[in-house]
Amino acid sequence: MNTQQQLQQAADTLSIRNLVDQYAYCADTRDAQGQMALFTEDTRFIVFMDAKSSEPTQVINKRADLFPVFDNLNTYRATMHFNGQSTVLQLTDDTAKGITYCIAHHQTIMEGAQKLMIANIKYHDSFVKQNGQWLFAERKLLVDWTENR
Repeated sequence: MNTQQQLQQAADTLSIRNLVDQYAYCADTRDAQGQMALFTEDTRFIVFMDAKSSEPTQVINKRADLFPVFDNLNTYRATMHFNGQSTVLQLTDDTAKGITYCIAHHQTIMEGAQKLMIANIKYHDSFVKQNGQWLFAERKLLVDWTENR
């Protein structure tokens, strides 16, 4: 790999990490439209509320159908998604695969008391570069476990 290819690979890896972080930022700022814009038109968004299950809890097959999922975050008083390690496992000129760890905090107020649900999540992602921009082509959200306080 020559220097130019190494620089492009480093730039692509950073762009993918920025995409992952932008997803969390949009979630926490309740920007459902911005969050949706991070996905391809024909995206697949697959949710496993139990990571050990062989059957997904929810499957969405196009960007236009993501709005209710992301808008549902408005049911919480506040959220905070902390992304941990994010590894690009495969990278070509215009496709990539990766995994990201996330701890997502979801706060509600019930009968004057704060309730906190913490979800420990792994995202298995497929990315595609379209018009010079990295997007999610597929995002699998796997909840390893939750804790309620």
